[in-house]
Amino acid sequence: MHCDAPMDRLEQLRGIDLFSGLKDSALELLARIATDEEHERGSKIFRHGDVGEKLYLIREGKVRISREVPGMGEEALAILGPGEVFGEMALLDDAPRSADAVVHERCKLLVIPRDGFDDLLFLNKELAYEVLWTIVSILVKRLRETNDKLTFLTTSSKFT
Repeated sequence: MHCDAPMDRLEQLRGIDLFSGLKDSALELLARIATDEEHERGSKIFRHGDVGEKLYLIREGKVRISREVPGMGEEALAILGPGEVFGEMALLDDAPRSADAVVHERCKLLVIPRDGFDDLLFLNKELAYEVLWTIVSILVKRLRETNDKLTFLTTSSKFT
């Protein structure tokens, strides 16, 4: 099935944690503003410090999220593949990109632009409520995981 097929886009969007709890009507609105991009191996999708303007869902290929470490070169933080998302924080705040996104293997991406996303939230209060509630749930989960990691590190450092 080609990506432009409406059901395919809905399934892809439903697979993103940020949107997984949304109703089909909300996903349909998001699918309308989503676009497709293709990138060749080695190209940079965005750089650390860039203004974040898009969320990316990998349809095909792989993307390397990395940072340049002075004196050491590139430090890969993650290599993401099909179905994975990156750049989602750009939809939520105005902070610059925290890392580089480099094409590891030629890729096809589904892209949601921030300006279209903001317009949808402004015009559709029910969608805004659903998305914001989902964001709160994700952030709480991440905070709990971070707390657990910190507790583990604090506890394990006492034994070294």
